[in-house]
Amino acid sequence: MSLRERLSSVEEARHAGIDPPGLAAAAYQELKKSMHQTILDRIDLERLKRLTSEQFKHELALLVQRIIEEERIVLNQHERHNLVLDIQHEMLGFGPLEPLLADPGVSDILVNTASRVYVERAGRLELTDVTFNDNAHLMKIIEKIVSRVGRRVDESSPMVDARLPDGSRVNAIIPPLAIDGPILSIRRFTVHPLTIANLLDYRSLTPPMVQVLQALGQAKINILISGGTGSGKTTMLNVLSGFIPAQERIVTIEDAAELALRQPHVVRLETRPPNIEGKGEVNQRSLVRNALRMRPDRIILGEVRGPEALDMLQAMNTGHEGSLATIHSNTPRDALSRLENMVGMAGVNLTPRATRQQICSAVTVVMQVSRLTDGTRKLVSLQEITGMEGDVIAMHEIFRFEQKGVDAHGAVQGSFYATGVRPRFADRLRMFGVPVPDTAFDPAKIYE
Repeated sequence: MSLRERLSSVEEARHAGIDPPGLAAAAYQELKKSMHQTILDRIDLERLKRLTSEQFKHELALLVQRIIEEERIVLNQHERHNLVLDIQHEMLGFGPLEPLLADPGVSDILVNTASRVYVERAGRLELTDVTFNDNAHLMKIIEKIVSRVGRRVDESSPMVDARLPDGSRVNAIIPPLAIDGPILSIRRFTVHPLTIANLLDYRSLTPPMVQVLQALGQAKINILISGGTGSGKTTMLNVLSGFIPAQERIVTIEDAAELALRQPHVVRLETRPPNIEGKGEVNQRSLVRNALRMRPDRIILGEVRGPEALDMLQAMNTGHEGSLATIHSNTPRDALSRLENMVGMAGVNLTPRATRQQICSAVTVVMQVSRLTDGTRKLVSLQEITGMEGDVIAMHEIFRFEQKGVDAHGAVQGSFYATGVRPRFADRLRMFGVPVPDTAFDPAKIYE
């Protein structure tokens, strides 16, 4: 169908009174698709490669305006502006996803085939009016994303992890594994990471908790952050890392680089997946072992998910105090069980008791973060590992959030409070010159 025929369908939609945002949605998609193809037929790609991004945008805008006039397409100023922007997004960016990627309020973008795009805002999922022309259009966007980081996705390799230029994590899965069409998931990278003040404003924790967390970071206490998907583990890890003194050398190890540490002496390491031939993979365990040779003061492991758990525990036990890591788990006790299972994946013949002793010696504090039903994220439990009781790791809870219910608007009601237990690490905090007053552990102080 030519541009003139597209125009005819648009004008028919106008006469029928169908005018969402100025044009019938389907007719507008057809017009944009045809305009894109016309531009590809006309432009000299070799010449455009020599232009800067801004020059390219300017040339593109002029060409779109010229085609509109040549084809006598009747569009108002607002519609022309939108068409130029959409064509620029198609040529230079990620098509319909660009407005969502530019929206700082969007934390996740979930594309369920070409016709349904969801986003997460303030912890809640909502359906958007963003659509792709068809699944082939969505596939082109996916291929553009993964090709920029040297990955590929096709029938022989239908799953892929990648990263956008801003650091956002991307996962794509396509047919035949995805039955209804290509599926794209984007976990947004926060340009301005949340601070401890933000978490206080959001009531994710309390002032006494902040006092303790700040002291834990400065006193070089090993911490494991536990939580489910999207519960805020990485955010909490970023916040805790902010309490590390600036003069220390920090090595971070991640599958997809997300941490945004503000200290001057940070070395960032990232794993590498296997290439097309299945070779060249560098996993987290290799990076942990290499990090030990880099003279780190602290090692921060983005997420423990395999045999690297053993190397991490050994690092914590051999002078790299104050190290941090996250783990997927529903409770602090489950986190220790998962850690024990991961140590078993390392292929070392340790008895269950010996493994638990390693964990007990290495990890001092386990923090549980959760995303509640109303989308809010909170530090729901802070527990200290106190030693072994027989074959069981003993723990006691220092702080807790207790949910009492939900109000008429679905907001979670509950309160934070200290359990009244004075932690054993309080003596270490005093030794490092960052004592926490006993009033911080007063169970009578309740924060709604």
